[in-house]
Amino acid sequence: MVLFGSVVNALAIIVGTLIGLLLRRIPEQMKETVMMAIGLSVVVLGISMALKSEDFFIVIVSLVLGTVIGEWLRIENHLQSVGNMLERKLGKSETGNIAQGFVTATLIFLVGAMAIIGALDSGLRQDHAVLLTKSMIDGFTSMILASTLGIGVLFSSIPVFLYQGGIALFANVIHQFLSDELLERLIAELTSIGGVMIIAIGINILGLKQIRVANLLPGILVITAIVLVQHHF
Repeated sequence: MVLFGSVVNALAIIVGTLIGLLLRRIPEQMKETVMMAIGLSVVVLGISMALKSEDFFIVIVSLVLGTVIGEWLRIENHLQSVGNMLERKLGKSETGNIAQGFVTATLIFLVGAMAIIGALDSGLRQDHAVLLTKSMIDGFTSMILASTLGIGVLFSSIPVFLYQGGIALFANVIHQFLSDELLERLIAELTSIGGVMIIAIGINILGLKQIRVANLLPGILVITAIVLVQHHF
């Protein structure tokens, strides 16, 4: 089953969130300290990912161009609107800040090499090992996030399934057009630009500065285009 790994990943996020909601009654001071720990960990993870690039200049260019596109499309606003809609239906007072939980968790779970590599392995070789490993990590992360951010984390399972499932379904098509060497280079650059976005998420969690991280997402498409052009020309 091509989508097995993606289904398990989505379910792990849902289960982790439900467990995390049971931990929401911990003292506020403890929640605040836990969030700081999460923020610091996310920043360190982002730094380690950002250093994977073979040419960081194209990461910078892609982020700048991608941010211009993202601000023009107002991607962050649209994601927030989805979260706010869920908030109105479920009630913010009982479930926490749904918009913040949805946006934060979605970006953390989607931006990274494991999502791409795991989905490609699922589609090309029916090997779900990477996505199953990611499922365990995401399940634990969603539990921690849900204990502080609430049920909004649960809804991140939907874009995670659609994103990874889509890559898995089209994996054979992708492999026909990309050599192993080019795919390896592309994954390295995607991991790097994703790492910068992860750092931005960590900064948001720490409350140092509110960065509209979702508006950086078009940078992923820009860096993909740049790597493909460099390879062919």
